[in-house]
Amino acid sequence: MEIRILGSGDAVGTPHVGCHCKNCTYAREAGIERLRTSLLITNEDRHLIIDTTPDLRRQLLQAGSPKIDAVIWTHGHYDHFMGFGDFYRVQRIPPVYGAPEVLASCSPVFHFLIREERPVEVYTPFITCGLEVTLVRVEHPNIYTTGVIISDGRTRIGYTSDTNELIPPKSRDLLRGVDMLFIDGLFTDSYKKVEKHLNYEEAIRLAKELKVKDFRIVHMSHIIPFDAPGQGHDGEVFTL
Repeated sequence: MEIRILGSGDAVGTPHVGCHCKNCTYAREAGIERLRTSLLITNEDRHLIIDTTPDLRRQLLQAGSPKIDAVIWTHGHYDHFMGFGDFYRVQRIPPVYGAPEVLASCSPVFHFLIREERPVEVYTPFITCGLEVTLVRVEHPNIYTTGVIISDGRTRIGYTSDTNELIPPKSRDLLRGVDMLFIDGLFTDSYKKVEKHLNYEEAIRLAKELKVKDFRIVHMSHIIPFDAPGQGHDGEVFTL
C-alpha cells in the first residue's frame, strides 16, 4: 500500500493570497505550497482518494494523473469535497463513499455528476480498491465528520480528518496503534485555540497517546513553519 499526501494545508492553503508573513513569504520564494488536505492511497493498480479538494486537478496532475477508482468524503466543508467536479470529462465518475450524514450534505451539490453514491455507517467495515475501510466518528463542530481507517491486511493507516481533541472513545480505540496516522493540526498553541480543530502541539500529544508507530500532521495553516517536526509535506509518499 502506498500513501501520497496530495495536500497538507488548511481551507485556504499556504501561502495565503495577499499575506506577507514569514511563512508565506518563504513559501513563495521557495516555490512551495500547502494545497488543501487530501490523501491518495494506491493498492496494486487501484487508487482511492480521501476528500476531493478544490485543488484536485493540480493534485492529480502532480501525482501522475492516476485514474481514481473510489472517493471517500469525510464531511461537507467546501475544502474537502468541492473539487469533485474536476472528474467531469476526465474519467469515469468514481463511486463516492461516506457516512449517510456526510453524503446528504455533499451530494446535492453534485447531483448532476454522481453516478454511484454508497452510504456507509460509521464503525462498519467495507471493502473498496481491495482495502478494508472503516469510517470513525470524530468531533468537528458543527458538522458531522468522520475519520478513516484503512487496512490492506498487513498495515493500518488512520486519518483523523478535521477534528478537535474530543474524539469519541470508540474511535480512539480503533485509531490506537495504527502504523501511520495523518492528523489535523491547524495552529500552534501560542497563536490561538479554535474549538473545531486540534492545534499542532495537541496533534503530537494525541499521536503519542494513541501509541501510533508514525504520524504526519496535515491540515496546517500558514502559522505552522515549514520546518516544524512531524508535519506532512505535499507530494510526500509512504510505502507501507
